[in-house]
Amino acid sequence: MSIASLFQDAFGVEPAGTATVPGRVNLIGEHTDYNGGNVLPAAIERQVHVGFAPDAGDQFIIKSTRFDAVVQRPVGDPKRDDWTDYAVGALNKARALGWLEDGARLLIESDIPDGAGVSSSAALITAILRAVAAAIGEAPDPVEIAKQARSVENDYIGMPCGIMDQMAVGLADKGKALALDTVSLDFDVIDIPSDWAFVVLHSGIRRELSDGRYKERFEECEAARQSLRADHLCRLNAAQDAAIKTLPAEQQRRVRHVVSDHKRAIEAAIAMRNTDFDTFGDLMNDSHASYAEMFEASHPGIDALVATATRLGARGARLTGGGFGGCIVALVEADKADAWTKAVLAEHPKAWRV
Repeated sequence: MSIASLFQDAFGVEPAGTATVPGRVNLIGEHTDYNGGNVLPAAIERQVHVGFAPDAGDQFIIKSTRFDAVVQRPVGDPKRDDWTDYAVGALNKARALGWLEDGARLLIESDIPDGAGVSSSAALITAILRAVAAAIGEAPDPVEIAKQARSVENDYIGMPCGIMDQMAVGLADKGKALALDTVSLDFDVIDIPSDWAFVVLHSGIRRELSDGRYKERFEECEAARQSLRADHLCRLNAAQDAAIKTLPAEQQRRVRHVVSDHKRAIEAAIAMRNTDFDTFGDLMNDSHASYAEMFEASHPGIDALVATATRLGARGARLTGGGFGGCIVALVEADKADAWTKAVLAEHPKAWRV
């Protein structure tokens, strides 16, 4: 059933605007986006669908097909640490942009898993902004939508994320990767070679970016940046690079990770353009080791899943997303992906394919 039909069933009226946005998997370049580095995300098949209609009242009336209850939140309501916060934040942003005057009715249908590192929140916020814009006949530039969606997470949710997720869900289509410079916002959409498969497996370990550990890593990176007097931690000059050794040991590790993963993201984009399967896989493996050991954002269960993935034939595998749980992404030969997935999941019964 279409999102328009679901909206009609839920609210008894037709939606004024609808939008569909995919989730994303980050192939390489983790925690580099808010540190001024490069990233290489790709769209996944799972999507969020949103139906929207303005409402003359002073309430946001929100329903998700995942839940029975309809939630009402006052216009302008502050964050409550509730699942509807992302929707309210996006609708408040739409009001601030002049796209919405009063309240709204909103229906959400999504098969993007939460807490998995595949950008369910960025996809939802982006879809809501697009649906509201569509209702008034606007089609904003995807980069501008990404900036506004990021501000919802930064300013309303309080999550100090970079702009990678919002750019990825707004600009990458299935079968393509987005090579993004997060400082200039210059990007290149790259075709993923047809004989490559990036398989995303959920570890079964859920994590919440709001639990404090993501923010803690952000603050460690920011403290290091200020100590080094750098504009962007991923882009140090020779003197700043030499000064890394003067930082506290923990900050040194964080800097080493983001600097090296920035370089790996650039090299990985080149490898993909050149269809260099082996080099791309090596970069993924190096990235996971750095993420786990230098950034200390992995989990024993994740490390075990990555080890099984490579032992059973993946050319490269790594934790993807904000860390501390969620998904891995593995590079395998496309014609072997299904058999490989079945073998991995047989050894990890709590994991599942996204």
